[in-house]
Amino acid sequence: MVIVENWIQKQWYKWSFWQLLLMPFSLVFWLLSGLRRVMYRVKLLRSYRVPVPVIVVGNISVGGTGKTPCVLWLVKYLQQQGWQPGIISRGYGGHVTRPLAVMPQGNPVELGDEPVLLARRSGCPVWVGRDRVAAAQALLESHPDCNVLVSDDGLQHYRLVRDVELAVVDGARLFGNRMLLPSGPLRESVSRLNTVDAVVVNQSETATGQIATNGQEFSMQLQGQVLYNLSHPAEQIDVKSLQGKQLHAVAGIGYPERFFTHLRQLGLLFEAHSFPDHYVYEKDDLCFQNSDAILMTEKDAVKCAGLGLENAWVLAVDAIIDPALGVKIIEKLRK
Repeated sequence: MVIVENWIQKQWYKWSFWQLLLMPFSLVFWLLSGLRRVMYRVKLLRSYRVPVPVIVVGNISVGGTGKTPCVLWLVKYLQQQGWQPGIISRGYGGHVTRPLAVMPQGNPVELGDEPVLLARRSGCPVWVGRDRVAAAQALLESHPDCNVLVSDDGLQHYRLVRDVELAVVDGARLFGNRMLLPSGPLRESVSRLNTVDAVVVNQSETATGQIATNGQEFSMQLQGQVLYNLSHPAEQIDVKSLQGKQLHAVAGIGYPERFFTHLRQLGLLFEAHSFPDHYVYEKDDLCFQNSDAILMTEKDAVKCAGLGLENAWVLAVDAIIDPALGVKIIEKLRK
């Protein structure tokens, strides 16, 4: 499973003969997704507006682009400006069939790993549900003081009317072969970026001049060099204390290589272990020989907290985004 998923993603970011065989399916995908969007636009399919402004943070490609850190940055910025945000999410990887509130100690297998992480880090109400409209309505009924909603993902979920659209782009990988699923990694064509309010480019120094977005492009960098113990979160260490030790790094996220690259930039040498996005770990998955420490992302940590690992350390990262993005969003919300 891991090998197949990694192989497929690698193929999307280069040209190969088998992509030509899948092009008819990509054409069907393009026609159906485009038709669906048009039907919402001309009101043949009904969309719903909730009583407060909605900001959608999504992407046009499959795989991790950095949406979760972007959402965390956004809700923190809104809070600093006096807003009271709430977060809604589909809860990918979970098993939720009806809208549910997500508590910081919630079960990530049931609720999804990203919503639990958002609940732990954001300090604002988080609700999940397959139906984002129902999740938004449930959150607002439970928290009537909430005056703005942030949707984690959902750029293609046109049933929920949105007031601001942000698309997060991976500046390291960009758009691969620029083909739609299943021939490539795209959910929508690159031209979709010209219709959103802003494009947030993760690791944007590698993408300078390669994204045409009518000037609505904002940079985002991820920073972090302090690790906390998985079993004892109050215990923290600096990455420098791990230099020269036998390390294993695990990542079950959309793009594991970003995490590994971050660790290498911090001067660490380790053996890398990639797992599928939203992977549910078992303790045997993390039993490595000759291991002084296991390093993992916060997203993985919410699923591994109960495994009893004493030598696992979690790298906490924060998004640093051009403040001009926050100014732009606040201006649009006030209008």
